[in-house]
Amino acid sequence: MSSIENHARPRLVRGMRLRWDDLRKQHWLLVPEGALKLNSTAAAILALCNGERTLSAIAAKLKKQYQGENVVEDVRHLLSRISERGLLIVEGIEPEFLLPTQKSNFSSGIDLN
Repeated sequence: MSSIENHARPRLVRGMRLRWDDLRKQHWLLVPEGALKLNSTAAAILALCNGERTLSAIAAKLKKQYQGENVVEDVRHLLSRISERGLLIVEGIEPEFLLPTQKSNFSSGIDLN
């Protein structure tokens, strides 16, 4: 797994959207020709990935939200997994898109509650 540096400025690939589904009470990452179910922590992390905030700034903001928990490694792990699947741009590197037949579950192992 690749490691994202603390100074990296991640952002979602063009065409990706975070959505809250009121009916299902669930966070989703909408990707071309599909959707990935996210837990609330993954949604909070991805909502902060705007290409301007660094990984360190994202973790610092979440640290306040989660009452001082050290979240930097959890943030790095999630962003690395999403980047490897081509859904995140880190430091201007354009990833390849996830193929519709590939499946992944980004919400496992990252809940900080």
